[in-house]
Amino acid sequence: MGNEKMYMELAGYYDASVSWKDYRAECALVHTLIRKHKKSTGRDLLDVACGTGNHIKYLQKHYRVTGIDKNAGVLKIAGDKFPEAEFVCADMTSFNLNRTFDAAICLYASIAYARSHSNLLKTISNISDHLKKGGVTIIEPFLAKDEYVENKPCASFIDEPGLKIARMNVNRRHGDVAILDFHFLVATNAGVKHLRDRHEVGLFDRHKIRQAMENSGLHTTFIESGFQNDCGLFLGVKQ
Repeated sequence: MGNEKMYMELAGYYDASVSWKDYRAECALVHTLIRKHKKSTGRDLLDVACGTGNHIKYLQKHYRVTGIDKNAGVLKIAGDKFPEAEFVCADMTSFNLNRTFDAAICLYASIAYARSHSNLLKTISNISDHLKKGGVTIIEPFLAKDEYVENKPCASFIDEPGLKIARMNVNRRHGDVAILDFHFLVATNAGVKHLRDRHEVGLFDRHKIRQAMENSGLHTTFIESGFQNDCGLFLGVKQ
């Protein structure tokens, strides 16, 4: 199966595969933090690496949302689900929307897809450049270098009446890059398929993320208690 076709097919199963996440609670916390710290007066929000838009479902009640992602398959699903939002196919390391926002989020550890430290700096600088003065960004980090357990087997399972998904991988590592080679077994009434999806993500120490944010003009604090994976949240206010 060609990569593009495979990713389109995987995108169709994505929402089911993350059904364990409490997006409503996550968005309630995000909205509370933005409302508390934002000093700009608008309600334009940028969702960086938005995926299929599961956060947008709840945030669009409070904000005019623009989502960016470099995966056309998930953006197509997001656009179909939320036609009132704007979606742009773009890489977070190089996007330029020629406008600024009151808030920007990068959640579900998507910042790790920057992969290298140089791309981390570009991504955070991009996010900062797209914020109004007094605007707020919230970034959810991935595991730090010393938190990632190499050679650990991992699995998750979805058991719905018409859909069964088993996702498995064994954590690998190459230097400061985590290798997540996911194997999916997807069972529907049509049969069972095996799909494979390899991700390479950066293992960034917390102080490197914070330093990048501060150097990009963001007054930054780290919130210890985050979402389900409890990796915390970085909150930055554009100076």
